[in-house]
Amino acid sequence: MSTMQDLIRQLEALASSIREATTKLGLDADRRRVAELQAQATAPDFWSDSQAAGAVSKQLAELERHVASWDNLQTDANEALELAHLEVGGTDEAAQAQVRELYDHTQAEFDRRQFELKLSGPHDRSSAIVEIHAGTGGTDAQDWAQMLQRMYLRYAERAGFSAEVDSTSHGEEAGIKSTTFEINGPYAYGKLKGEAGVHRLVRLSPFNSDNLRQTSFALVEVLPQIAAGPELEIDPDDLRIDVYRSGGHGGQSVNTTDSAVRITHLPSGLVVAIQNERSQLQNKEKAMAILKSRLATLMEAQAKASLTELRASDKSAEWGSQIRNYVLHPYTKVKDVRTGAETNQAQDVLDGDLDLFIEAYLNSQIGADRA
Repeated sequence: MSTMQDLIRQLEALASSIREATTKLGLDADRRRVAELQAQATAPDFWSDSQAAGAVSKQLAELERHVASWDNLQTDANEALELAHLEVGGTDEAAQAQVRELYDHTQAEFDRRQFELKLSGPHDRSSAIVEIHAGTGGTDAQDWAQMLQRMYLRYAERAGFSAEVDSTSHGEEAGIKSTTFEINGPYAYGKLKGEAGVHRLVRLSPFNSDNLRQTSFALVEVLPQIAAGPELEIDPDDLRIDVYRSGGHGGQSVNTTDSAVRITHLPSGLVVAIQNERSQLQNKEKAMAILKSRLATLMEAQAKASLTELRASDKSAEWGSQIRNYVLHPYTKVKDVRTGAETNQAQDVLDGDLDLFIEAYLNSQIGADRA
């Protein structure tokens, strides 16, 4: 068991490491940005444009959470250090045990948060747009696509992100054919970008009367939410806008009006469909925002002559192209093909515990960058 002097040295090192991390992460700039957004939010005419005001409010809330989480971590380390100094030479074992517990908790939280130091890509701090498409495997594949959607929504909840489902195309019998949803918060894209690719599931099929072993595939795409600059202007003649009625399972209507919107960008072939908002105007605005983000991403990737850095849509959702295998029968295991990371706790992964695979991917990219 470490002496209190040893613990003080450990706490001093931890407090210093947290300060260095906040400097590398540019937290001072984030604080200035928070102040700017707060000033905008208190302007008398702030809500005159509800769409813009909503975007500012969301960005402000996300930045405030991000800054507060690191400030709280620094405060915990400093308070533990102050308490440790008070206990030097003391005989109160309960107080000393409390200091050790505070150190262990703060160190563990810092270790968990250090992933942010590994995210230095141009869009790593952005929120994410996630799309999932059922691949080979029929109804089982559509059920698998829905399981993946649940996995990422649960992950967002665990990670403190907010999530919003924009569009879902349901399967005829079960599951979903495709879905688009947003995961909002600082570093959402940086953490989830490694999830892009084909995911393979092996299990006993619940849709087969003989309960046979079934292999299913689904394609996951992850894009950063890029704020389109003024230079990105979309010619209205390049768009085809279709309005239709949202549908649920078995063709059941979700809305009583034709409020769902599908926008096709004819030159690129990009399609965005939104059906979750109540009004046609809201759905059109959300679809345009996502379309602009995807176009900006596409333009950046093409400028780098490497579209596959940001998109995985050129991969076929079938055998041999998967990035990760999820095996539920005859044993349980989830293994990432790229990094070798694996766990037998398959249900935990499907419940959103993705940290092992996210960290392994980020570490593998750091190694690749240094090679």
